[in-house]
Amino acid sequence: MSAARSRLPGGRLHFQHGPIDIVIGADGDARAVAAAHEDAWRRFATVLDELVAELPALRRPVGETCPLEGVVARRMWEACRPFRDRFVTPMAAVAGSVAQELVASYARDGVTRAWVNNGGDIALHLASGHAVRIGLFADIGRLAPAVASGDPGIDAEFVVDEAMPVRGVATSGWRGRSLSLGIADSVTVLARTAAEADAAATMIANAVDVDEPRIVRRPAREVRDDSDLRDLPVTVDVPSLDAVQVHEALRSGCARARAIVEAGRAWSATLVCQGWVADVRDPAPRRLPGPAARRDACEASHGAAAA
Repeated sequence: MSAARSRLPGGRLHFQHGPIDIVIGADGDARAVAAAHEDAWRRFATVLDELVAELPALRRPVGETCPLEGVVARRMWEACRPFRDRFVTPMAAVAGSVAQELVASYARDGVTRAWVNNGGDIALHLASGHAVRIGLFADIGRLAPAVASGDPGIDAEFVVDEAMPVRGVATSGWRGRSLSLGIADSVTVLARTAAEADAAATMIANAVDVDEPRIVRRPAREVRDDSDLRDLPVTVDVPSLDAVQVHEALRSGCARARAIVEAGRAWSATLVCQGWVADVRDPAPRRLPGPAARRDACEASHGAAAA
């Protein structure tokens, strides 16, 4: 199957190739934006084949020396390298790394801001004086019907401006499209790059956990036969837990997040589990407010949305 592209409402573009599904938005001079879109499309058409060519190595745990050759593949490895004290493969940063590769096409005169949204992992370009609003959707089960209704309320929001050391946003959790070792509904990370945000979100989400026999876990390769997680037990169902258990899980995740932020590998992290939320800068669990009305159009995805 070859890469395909189409236009979406609001001037956005949709790129799709195999499992890669991307929505792009950009503002600025019309000719500069159009040229950036074309460059991004040409680059996108080659990315999947490059990754497939190195897939066996990408599914092996990160070690001391990078065995990869492709630009995106090496970026994935570098983003995961700080976490090699635990089991992690470069695939933990694949979505963010692809988004980061494409957003480079928009770093040019005339493009004031751009976002490349790869299934909720978002790479940003912000020219001087510009900002983007990020909306957080904690419950992926609510997202699709909310978007279809035309009124997707968001659970939280934050603004990333040009002066902040943040150009990547990523979300991980057991309810998302990727497998997780933990029980977080969502962990949303802001970091210097999309690849770094993706890797950090994966590791923090794995740490949001509690010892509870009712949580259902299965070997990863039984859930997805091509999983890079092999026989590690991944979460497939989480029953309703009491507040004490949820708080324990969030505290565990916040401890991991705090270490990652203090090491300079992320800017912030917001953790959500069963209606409770904690932030690396405010780790005391608190009730997640009800979904707020969306103030204007935004790019919907699990965990994060850009506007």
